[in-house]
Amino acid sequence: MITTLPLFPLKLVLFPGGVLPLSIFEKRYVDMVRNCLRNNSDFVIVADLTDFSGLNHGSHPSLPFAEVGVMVEITDTNVTQPGLFDLRCLATQKIMVQSASQQEDGLWLGQVILLPSEPDIPLPNNIVAPKAYFEQLTNSLDEEAHIKESSPFQMPYQLDSGTWLANRWSEILSIPLDEKQSLLVLDNPLTRLTLINEMLTQSNADDHSFN
Repeated sequence: MITTLPLFPLKLVLFPGGVLPLSIFEKRYVDMVRNCLRNNSDFVIVADLTDFSGLNHGSHPSLPFAEVGVMVEITDTNVTQPGLFDLRCLATQKIMVQSASQQEDGLWLGQVILLPSEPDIPLPNNIVAPKAYFEQLTNSLDEEAHIKESSPFQMPYQLDSGTWLANRWSEILSIPLDEKQSLLVLDNPLTRLTLINEMLTQSNADDHSFN
């Protein structure tokens, strides 16, 4: 089924289950957020690929953003001052943009198809780096923050889910945006997890940094 949703192009790639804090101040996006809150509706995050001409745009190379993105729901809202929204959003499902048009105010509206939810694969016994390094990372974050609500990840952590771990590492690893988009486009979470495990294993010796 095709549905029409507002599109928010950003210089990032979000995966299902991912958390994204946003400060919204541009009028077109303030209006979008107000409409979403009023109608209890969602919007879509798509990667802004203007720096990667012709890459990962799928069947729509003329559009300045990726064809595959994620639908997000607003889970928390704070109006700090008139015309400024601080949001916390949760990515729920992958989508594919079939077509898109831009309103006079610059907001993109996309006719999108909801893609099938990926299976939640258990973490294989022979893949250890994603869980071990994620525990190290979150232990460090917890020591610094002391506030679970400030965690950049949705609680509770799903440390035995290969799908969840692959998605979180795909978001936070310091790899080029087009490579992250290629990971999102994959429809096999085990393939994504295997690639992430290879990256983490290789980067262990290189002291790979995170975003």
